[in-house]
Amino acid sequence: MRPVRALRSTLVSLRDLLISAGPVALLAVGLLVLAYLWLDPNPPRRVTLATGPAQSAYDEFGQRYRKALAAHGIEVLLLASEGSSANLQLLREGKADLGFVQGGSSDRAVIEEGGLLSLGSLFVEPVWLFYREDAAKAMPGGAVTALAQLQELRLNVGTTGSGVPHLMNQLFEANKVDPAQLKLSRLEQTPATVAFLAGELDAIVFASAPQSLMVQMLLMTPGVRLMDFSQSEAYSRRLPFLTPVLLPRGVVDLAGDQPPRDVRLVATTTALLTRQQTHPALLQLFAQAARELHGPAGWFNRAGSFPAIDHSEYPVSPEAERAIRGGKPFLQRWLAFWLANLVERMWLVLGLILAVLLPLSRVVPPLYQFRIRSRVFRWYAQLRDIENRLHEQAAQGAELARELDTLDEKVGRISVPLAYADELYALRNNIAVVRRKAVGAVEPA
Repeated sequence: MRPVRALRSTLVSLRDLLISAGPVALLAVGLLVLAYLWLDPNPPRRVTLATGPAQSAYDEFGQRYRKALAAHGIEVLLLASEGSSANLQLLREGKADLGFVQGGSSDRAVIEEGGLLSLGSLFVEPVWLFYREDAAKAMPGGAVTALAQLQELRLNVGTTGSGVPHLMNQLFEANKVDPAQLKLSRLEQTPATVAFLAGELDAIVFASAPQSLMVQMLLMTPGVRLMDFSQSEAYSRRLPFLTPVLLPRGVVDLAGDQPPRDVRLVATTTALLTRQQTHPALLQLFAQAARELHGPAGWFNRAGSFPAIDHSEYPVSPEAERAIRGGKPFLQRWLAFWLANLVERMWLVLGLILAVLLPLSRVVPPLYQFRIRSRVFRWYAQLRDIENRLHEQAAQGAELARELDTLDEKVGRISVPLAYADELYALRNNIAVVRRKAVGAVEPA
């Protein structure tokens, strides 16, 4: 019986402790739930990334981002588009969460409109102006050396959604070339390349990273040459979003010495833009992936040059800036992403909740003590009533003694922690004292 009584006593004490601490615990849980709903720390499991045409550099990088975020349980839906300008429109309409956008694709009014943030510049996209050698035979030196010479050629500048026509119009304007005097076509990248190789076009323009399969194929195609922008420095002074870059001799194919000479180019930088409503944790993941994907050295940059957040056309996301400058957060190096992200976004709120609950928690011990002691003290009222009746009606001492026996039996069944046993025994002693008085009142003198 003793183990059973000890267990019962322990369970009763735990029950009282839980009842005493219950309001504080419920308040803590309620505050945590409200904080979670307010902060929304965990990102959605699906995000849409606007890329570009099939086999373009945007499409290639989109595949890499999808693989990188899949490791964290995030599904990246790739939304194919015509290119940079189309991606910008998709972002503004809310049909995509993130998208690749070339520098110079946005008008000042669009930038000032707000609603979009940058995760940094990712890579340079040179203007690749390829032309057929046989189409340039009649030109001085058998090469295209200036945009004004394009008036004699059939030129494809891409679809409006690609952003290349807008870029080329700015280059034509800087060279005082009227686009209306040119033989322009606006075919998509793949049909344009097929027409170019078939001799239906004389020249074709891409603005793309060197990872583009089309660019790499044309660089290795016999009879196709790449225009050298000898005034590349001047272009960068006139059009701030352009950067002069150099395609080094042999970088495409060292064994084949391709290209056979250094080629000067002008390039834009492509940024990863996002809507302000995109979850901050997703921006952090994309920025971390950008460090891995675009950080290594390439044809036009040294290691660590990208992603870059300086001289951005759009406001830079604070999450992206922290990820790019500081790398992976400390907790994510040791914990799963979802857990580390939850702690990082909730720790301040947890501190505030603790600051509120600590003063309230001081109420728990007195409340617990009151509940335990009240289990003993509430019988004193009955004991006092019996004692008062004994003083007024001493002749009923025998009956009152029986009431005291019943009271003592009930008190004997009370279970209290050992720390409060002295008060229980004090009550039983007081009952015994009154019982002796009742017995003495009925005994003959």
